[in-house]
Amino acid sequence: MAFDYLIIGAGFAGCVVARELAEKQGKKCLIIEKRRHIGGNCYDYYDAHGVLIHQYGPHLFHTDDQQVFQYLSRFTDWQQYHHRVLAEIDGQKVPVPFNLNTIDRLFPRQMAQKLQNKLIENYGYDVKVPILKLRKTQDTDLKYLADFVYQKMFVNYTAKQWGCRPEEIAGEVTARVPVFISRDDRYFQDKYQAVPKQGYTRLFENLLDHPNISLLLNTDFKQVCDFNADTGALSFMGKPFDGTLVYTGLIDELFAFKFGELPYRSLQFDLEHLPQDSFQAVTTVNYPNNYDFTRITEFKKINHQQIPGTTIVREYPQDYDSLDAQKNIPYYPVFTEQNQQKYQQYAEYAQSFDNILLIGRLAQYRYFDMDDIVKEALQTCQQYFGLRLS
Repeated sequence: MAFDYLIIGAGFAGCVVARELAEKQGKKCLIIEKRRHIGGNCYDYYDAHGVLIHQYGPHLFHTDDQQVFQYLSRFTDWQQYHHRVLAEIDGQKVPVPFNLNTIDRLFPRQMAQKLQNKLIENYGYDVKVPILKLRKTQDTDLKYLADFVYQKMFVNYTAKQWGCRPEEIAGEVTARVPVFISRDDRYFQDKYQAVPKQGYTRLFENLLDHPNISLLLNTDFKQVCDFNADTGALSFMGKPFDGTLVYTGLIDELFAFKFGELPYRSLQFDLEHLPQDSFQAVTTVNYPNNYDFTRITEFKKINHQQIPGTTIVREYPQDYDSLDAQKNIPYYPVFTEQNQQKYQQYAEYAQSFDNILLIGRLAQYRYFDMDDIVKEALQTCQQYFGLRLS
């Protein structure tokens, strides 16, 4: 079969682009995926005990974008789910993001009321204030609160997660851990919050169920494709390929590390099944200060499974190392100014090739939530391929 597009990666970016091209333009798309499964980091499966496991850590869908939600609703039924997280602080488990209820739990009553009133007076109600912004306050009491949150909940967690101090990380990341001036204990406040009723893998199976889409799993793209990073010449299975390469992998790897390697963070997951109905009060508990892991997630709480026993996972951040089988999955770009400058060199160089389209967290060296990358893929199809958004 002759293909119009080679798509590297079977996560949301690659699969949405493939579906749009196949369905709306009748294009033949081949998705090449190095893993043995589709779905990228959203891949899930039922373990031996019947618990639906997210193999690469918990993925909770949330969005304010009605178009994205409706698009994915074509491929899955949803189960409403509102994510709640606790953090262990000074021996107590308190709500995250740090909010007015958290203040009640950690401070004496009069002091808590004073801090809450000052937060509302200075910033308003139902507002999220990034912790690094709050630390710049001139108010003595709020400065104390900001330093408390920074030390107890933020700095050590960030050091474990990213391997550096918060001040070295771009604001788009640090803003994700705010002080929330509200009594809403939900981790997200988006209009749409749900998980696929039959799991993410089934969603991806439905997304790729089209006669114009072919899959090649367990295959590194370099095994079947050759891309000349100097000339842009592209071949597939030893023959010149004059179609387009849609690439969702590591941008530095595609261009043979021409400007040096970009750093990424990886994760290790320690799964444990327990003969008890419940392990913890909420789906996820963060451990900012104690232990080497950052959080524990109890999977059966995500899909509200009513089955005996429970499976948990402890999550250990680590540096990415392509040569180490225990560390060779890149999850997050490391958002420092130096790394962004290096990425820009790759991005500018990529513009000289008209047969390559880069999309996704690794290819664009950006942090995308699931709804963000679906939106990015749909907009890419509109901008580059002239497809109307349905």
